[in-house]
Amino acid sequence: MTQPDLRFVNCLDATGLHRMAYWEWAGPSAEAPVLVCVHGLSRQGRDFDALARAMSGRYRVICPDVVGRGVSDWLRQPGGYQIPAYVSDMVALLARLDVAQVDWVGTSMGGLIGLGLASLPRPEGVAPVIRRLVLNDVGPAIRFEALQRIGAYLGKVQRFASLAEGAAYLRTISEGFGPHTDAEWLALSEPLFLQDGSEWRLRYDPAIALPFGAVTPELAAAGEAALWAAYDTLTCPTLLIRGADSDLLSAETARAMTQRGPGARLVELPGIGHAPTLIHDDQIAIVRDFLSS
Repeated sequence: MTQPDLRFVNCLDATGLHRMAYWEWAGPSAEAPVLVCVHGLSRQGRDFDALARAMSGRYRVICPDVVGRGVSDWLRQPGGYQIPAYVSDMVALLARLDVAQVDWVGTSMGGLIGLGLASLPRPEGVAPVIRRLVLNDVGPAIRFEALQRIGAYLGKVQRFASLAEGAAYLRTISEGFGPHTDAEWLALSEPLFLQDGSEWRLRYDPAIALPFGAVTPELAAAGEAALWAAYDTLTCPTLLIRGADSDLLSAETARAMTQRGPGARLVELPGIGHAPTLIHDDQIAIVRDFLSS
């Protein structure tokens, strides 16, 4: 089965340089368009293996491990684990790829990074950095209750006796991902773990929880206003995928996103919450059809 190449790009932060890893799936040619797929808060780029394989017949597919996750470096100052800093890292990544425009699939946090990148001011006459944008179960308004749910487990240092035990734990906190076979779940889970002696631990910096845990309802409201302002500037065609049972993206917010800014096309997936994994054929087809339309 085809596997991606692991590459790194140097990015700048307040203390110096850090390396961001990215997984590159070769396209049909060197001139193939680029599709960037960015994961959720505590996940990593290998979440998109199924989607990347399906899309690599047309695209050069790039799946970064956002800093602090996967095999990317951990930041020396945890305060840097913020969306604006991640957007800056993606600017460095696009410069490394030497492309002026990409298509973007972002799950949860990855969608907010894409929203930030797409809304950056640019010189007159310069095309948007993102040609088509897929937001997977995320929008400008995020339910504070969902943030509290995620905060209850994020950053806890846990060790497991086996990979299977770790995968079973992830399943208990990821019910919103929807139905998956045992084999599918293990494939999604294995890249998230690192074997440390006789134990297994998750591949992310526990310190990513510090800025996340500092969010208050007041800060969340201010962030929501800024995100709506950014969303309203978008001009790129936008697809919004929502798990019909999502506790993070409300149906009300999703409807508003179809009427504001780029007027997103909305697809809701029954029996799924936060967030669809985009590994099943029907979900992959939704993304493929939108990007090729």
